Amino acid sequence: MENTIKFSRVDSAKFFRTLNKRINGYFKEKNIKKTGNAKLYIKAIIMFALLIVPMVVLFTNINLPGYVQLLLMVIVGIGLAGVGMNVMHDANHEVFSSKKWVNKLMGSSIYILAGNDYNWKVQHNVLHHTYTNIVGYDEDIDAGRIIRFSKHSKWLKIHQYQKYYSFFLYGLLTVNWAITTDFKQSYSYLKRKLSYGKMPNPATQWTKLIIGKIVYYALWVALPLYLGYAWWQVLVGFLIMHYTAGIILSVVFQLAHVMPNTDMPLPDESGNMKNTWAIHQLHTTSNFAPKSGLVEFYTGGLNHQVEHHLFSNISHVHYKEIAKIVKETAVEFSLPYHEYETMWQAIKEHYHQLKVLGQKPQYT
Repeated sequence: MENTIKFSRVDSAKFFRTLNKRINGYFKEKNIKKTGNAKLYIKAIIMFALLIVPMVVLFTNINLPGYVQLLLMVIVGIGLAGVGMNVMHDANHEVFSSKKWVNKLMGSSIYILAGNDYNWKVQHNVLHHTYTNIVGYDEDIDAGRIIRFSKHSKWLKIHQYQKYYSFFLYGLLTVNWAITTDFKQSYSYLKRKLSYGKMPNPATQWTKLIIGKIVYYALWVALPLYLGYAWWQVLVGFLIMHYTAGIILSVVFQLAHVMPNTDMPLPDESGNMKNTWAIHQLHTTSNFAPKSGLVEFYTGGLNHQVEHHLFSNISHVHYKEIAKIVKETAVEFSLPYHEYETMWQAIKEHYHQLKVLGQKPQYT
């Protein structure tokens, strides 16, 4: 299926060649690597602490008041999302470190989030980064029948209410990872022979997936039960942790791609796209809160999605600096550079987009 899409090779203005030259020049002039640095490694320690410290407190003090337990599980959820965006994401793009083994080790943190590295790399690195916002190819804009993220998706009566319920459903993202998504994806991707790099042996992938889930449930379910927590406490804590992480991760993604200013183009009948891949990324991606140090710190630079989509081979700790070059070059070539000044403004615009996409299409 994926091979049917062909991006244009015609960029008469040579936008991406010029941009690449300028970005490479920036790193050469500064004499720095494109991978992570001390800033990222300190951040990784903070995010892992957010995740692990409240867990240790909960596991060593099972008689804490209920409201304290709930608060600690919310913090664990914030830590989970933080590790996902700052550590796992860079590592599975192979830019956390210049050392392969470090990327592999840090990338495997996805198992704590209930995911699987093979599935994630195919869905994110291959499908999402190549076919951004193309319905039927980019699975990140496919929420099944329940939410309509594109004007090209089938409209159902329930969608007129999606502006009310979508944000509540976003919290189920990582719960789905934990229960069904990984098994469905492994079956689909192996069958379609999709991979990021070397194609894994199917038996090896299924073994890794099953062992990963066993370890995951041993940590999050069996261990707290063994320590003396009641089954309902474990269930409530598990759901709160995942719901917190799910909402954060989902919202950060939606603010980059499902917005009034981002396109969702379709190929023609022959599978040809109008633009080159790089120009396609500018049309389909949006930044938010580019000047907020707090947002940038916590989201792992994913508020600079334009830069990330054009240069996923560069660690997010450099996005704020290279954003100036990307924006200037896009403006110079009369190309779009989408951004919202604040996160709150972006959330309001995303809500508006859900409302628009939920309205019954007027066919003429």
